[in-house]
Amino acid sequence: MAPLWTLVAVFLAGTVKGIAGLGFPTLATPLLSLAVDVKTAVALLILPNIVMDGIQFARRGAPTETIRRLLPLLAGGAIGTIVGTRLLVVLPTRTVLLLLGGFVVAFVALNATRVSPRLPAAWEPWVGPVAGFVAGVVGGVTNVPGTPLAIYFYALGMSKTDFLASTAFTFLVYKLVQLAAVAWYGLLSTALAATSVALTGIALAGFVVGLWVQNRLDQRAFNTAVLALLGALGLWLIVRSLLG
Repeated sequence: MAPLWTLVAVFLAGTVKGIAGLGFPTLATPLLSLAVDVKTAVALLILPNIVMDGIQFARRGAPTETIRRLLPLLAGGAIGTIVGTRLLVVLPTRTVLLLLGGFVVAFVALNATRVSPRLPAAWEPWVGPVAGFVAGVVGGVTNVPGTPLAIYFYALGMSKTDFLASTAFTFLVYKLVQLAAVAWYGLLSTALAATSVALTGIALAGFVVGLWVQNRLDQRAFNTAVLALLGALGLWLIVRSLLG
């Protein structure tokens, strides 16, 4: 059952990624954590995420000005990712499950309540590294850096073009750093790396389906269904960590 569930979870999360442009680790990590150890789930999902983020970045690109603007955020994020991955290594599995479940529930709550924070542009130079570090730590521990990053970019009032370019580029950089950190800390064995390569193909199949479905599905209904699923998964992970 575990191998089949792993394939279903990765394909489903890849489909969501194709439709929404983000959300792969947010959905895949808790789904996969129902079948395997959460630390194993994090290691298995990094490579598929890098490939899909790379495709998104290649499709959208990022102007030099945008990349330069993101450098402080990326520097803080690289440090935070290394710290977060170290915490993933040393923390008990129950604690990581609790953190992941709590973060997923918080993500659902923010989306459901449509919280819309705003930051003055003058704050960006010093808030950026802090936001990057926080997102990196969260991503290193839970495999889900996208939520704090998306909140930060939205708070800056970025245009749609800058938002999409910034998320694509930042996600790619964060995941590359995370891959190096996971390998350095010994979480990515040769066997897991081979499995991750195979899962990349499954994720890409879902990703292609998601791109095809993107213009054929009511976005509001889809978002509601995904949030409901994530909320249920987050609560289950919290209960599982407390009872385990």
